[in-house]
Amino acid sequence: MKVMAQIAMVMNLDKCIGCHTCSVTCKQAWTNRTGAEYMWFNNVETRPGVGYPHTWEDQDTWHGGWARTKKGRLKPRSGGRLARLAKIFANPDLPELVDYYEPWSYEYDKLLSAPKDSAAFPVARPVSQITGKPMDKITWGPNWDDDLGGSTETMSQDPVLAQMNLDVRTEIEQTFMFYLPRICEHCLNPTCVAACPSGAMYKRAEDGIVLVDQDRCRGWRMCVSSCPYKKVYFNHTTGKAEKCTLCYPRLEAGQPTICSETCVGRLRYLGVLLYDADRVGEAAAVEDPQDLYPAQRSVLLDPYDPQVVAAARRDGVPESWIQAAQDSPIWALIDTYEVALPLHPEYRTLPMVWYIPPLSPVVDQVTASGNDGEDHKILLTALSTMRIPLEYLAGLFTAGDTRPVERSLRRLAAMRSYMRDVNLGGAGDEDIAGAVGMSGAQVEDMYRLLAIAKYDDRYVIPTTHPETPRGIAALGQDVSDLIGAGDGSPEACSVSTFHGQSTLRMTSRGRAAAAASAASQPSTPGRVNLLDWGGDEHASGLFPPAPSEGSDR
Repeated sequence: MKVMAQIAMVMNLDKCIGCHTCSVTCKQAWTNRTGAEYMWFNNVETRPGVGYPHTWEDQDTWHGGWARTKKGRLKPRSGGRLARLAKIFANPDLPELVDYYEPWSYEYDKLLSAPKDSAAFPVARPVSQITGKPMDKITWGPNWDDDLGGSTETMSQDPVLAQMNLDVRTEIEQTFMFYLPRICEHCLNPTCVAACPSGAMYKRAEDGIVLVDQDRCRGWRMCVSSCPYKKVYFNHTTGKAEKCTLCYPRLEAGQPTICSETCVGRLRYLGVLLYDADRVGEAAAVEDPQDLYPAQRSVLLDPYDPQVVAAARRDGVPESWIQAAQDSPIWALIDTYEVALPLHPEYRTLPMVWYIPPLSPVVDQVTASGNDGEDHKILLTALSTMRIPLEYLAGLFTAGDTRPVERSLRRLAAMRSYMRDVNLGGAGDEDIAGAVGMSGAQVEDMYRLLAIAKYDDRYVIPTTHPETPRGIAALGQDVSDLIGAGDGSPEACSVSTFHGQSTLRMTSRGRAAAAASAASQPSTPGRVNLLDWGGDEHASGLFPPAPSEGSDR
């Protein structure tokens, strides 16, 4: 057993409102430049729908992910070394710009420069960001399904529906939709890394993040076609591959990804998982695709197991990473509560961005039928007839096996019924928790994590230098030397110190640091970085000083 650490993410789809704030902030941080106009490292899709790029889940067309041979071995769907060598100069499995979309802007200067008394109403025409020429009609975008109001016009093209052979009613009263945010999965068994001819794609040993070495990349684009999630892009200006970096500079500073930090619905969780690297290949090569979900779970290791902890220390996992794995919300959602599921495990890449499936508006539907929609017996029975078919969710998260999906939804529904009694002043009904294989205490713990978890509960991220607590670097060299962090090794830091700024991050983790710093600051208010201000403390300099009593106002 070789123990390694992996930064993983869980998204609660019940809380996603489709605001695209995560997409916009990611775009501004990472792909707001020439050659990356069409790239969205983070995008939010509407389901059912065709996604971005168009029908990315249709692996019969794109040949992404792994295929299991008759001998039980894995090879990329795009082919072995000879097959990739034969098409290295002409890859037929690449999505074209039309499959993504042609990015555009608008002629805003025409609005600003239009004469005041012009007889014609000024119009800002769309202009292609690729060619610079006006576009007569916008025909596709990174989430066109959302613009079509619930995917009713593109629902028939959804590859998941085609695979599950579902006859989904498209009448507006019976249709269903939910949002699916997507980033790079940072898989345990990434096909993009195996398919790269130049060895530019690599998976970091310390945290499992998959990155591209820009110096070694030669633009062969085999990674683009081999990634089943189509989360590797090609920059036509630089001639290099680019992808989601999981905001590793922020993670190294102990901060969450930018998409997590700015998420309006607070649906994202970040944490550390320990896994057995020696069993990754075995788990990915199981014969039945429906066994891939339990096989991947078997690779993940219990961070509380003394043998696992001892093996992690032996294999060089830092002590703070072991502690972070024990405090991780990811382990709790995947293993303790068993509500999080991987996206398309049948691709055999062992993805590390997991999802909590969404509950349909089943309570209102049951209530409309004249029954008590909060009664746990009626509610749990109604899940099998809810508006979002179990088969569709199973096609997304468990290779068609409905049992894990139903278990997850039953536990979410049981939590709703149990906590209703508690919030109304009564005692929790243990029968409700027992009906889904949980105790009342577990249900309340799961409720705290899913509903009212604080910032530090949702994001448990160790810093680059494991022995330096977060915020210590901002207190000065004397404090760093005092705790042994001044030996030249990388120091943990806040976002401010990472970017070379002097403003402390005003969050609960940095209160002690802020108090110590405030004593040495002059009375004149200084500048405040709003990106670093957590909102839970009064930041000196954010507002004008209050006038002293008796002074002129």
